Amino acid sequence: MPRYIPTAAVLLVLALTSGAISAQQKSKQHTWTGIERIVAVGDVHGDHGQFLKTLLAAQVIDKDAHWIGGKTHLVQTGDLFDRGPDSRKAMDLLMKLEVEAKKSGGHVHCLAGNHEEMILRGDWRYVHPGEVQAFGDNAKYSAAIGPEGVYGKWIRKHNGVIKINNVLFLHGGLGGPYATMSLDQLNEGIRKGLNTGTGMARDSNGPLWHRALAKGDDASVAEQVKPIFKTHSVNHIVLGHTPSGRILPKAGGKVILIDVGMSKAYGGPAGCLVIEKGAFYANYAGHPQQKLPIETGVPAGTKK
Repeated sequence: MPRYIPTAAVLLVLALTSGAISAQQKSKQHTWTGIERIVAVGDVHGDHGQFLKTLLAAQVIDKDAHWIGGKTHLVQTGDLFDRGPDSRKAMDLLMKLEVEAKKSGGHVHCLAGNHEEMILRGDWRYVHPGEVQAFGDNAKYSAAIGPEGVYGKWIRKHNGVIKINNVLFLHGGLGGPYATMSLDQLNEGIRKGLNTGTGMARDSNGPLWHRALAKGDDASVAEQVKPIFKTHSVNHIVLGHTPSGRILPKAGGKVILIDVGMSKAYGGPAGCLVIEKGAFYANYAGHPQQKLPIETGVPAGTKK
């Protein structure tokens, strides 16, 4: 059988195709559709025990902390670090669940929070002594979260904002020019900022720090989300960052706050948001799941 020798034209096509694939691989996926069940967990702040209780109550892990969530998408909206001693345990758990969930057709989304940004930048003002002790000492902690460390590499690859179905998930909020930026722009800006300690990752209007959506009254929030909804064709925004003590819908559920203050530093419950077949629920360890009075609908900017 004669040996196939590709022509110059074929080689050119292969080179161009390879380049296109390479470029696509650099842009991390940030959008998923047709997902029946989503579990969204807010700020953990070093409280591994409360985190475990939350995931057990949401039925995504078993008593041995292995994935049983099937095709569920688990979203953790950042701030694993600071205030508590066990951020390393929380990260180890999430890294393990990323692998296990994928094998079951599920997905674990770990997003960047402002405390990840602070830690990577060297701002350790809220670091619990136990966090450092879990790694050995300051030098080992610094190396582990550095650009070449296992945990540092993992965090620096995180998205800042993702879209699942008609819901946007992020840590803080989107203000000013960020309200109309694409997900590619937002996530590339966040990852660049996590690596450099500058720019979008530190901006008070940016995805990691913005609080106006959490602090504003319903009328203000409803107005602020209009450009965000139009840009991303969503109906809801789910946020951590601002402790609310419970799963708290604002402006009829246009914004949903999920930082329940689960860490012992805040004294809140082990709780999370569950979105199942379009319905929204508050899920707290030791209590029946509660359906939230949130209207669902077609994504903003699309036709009914």
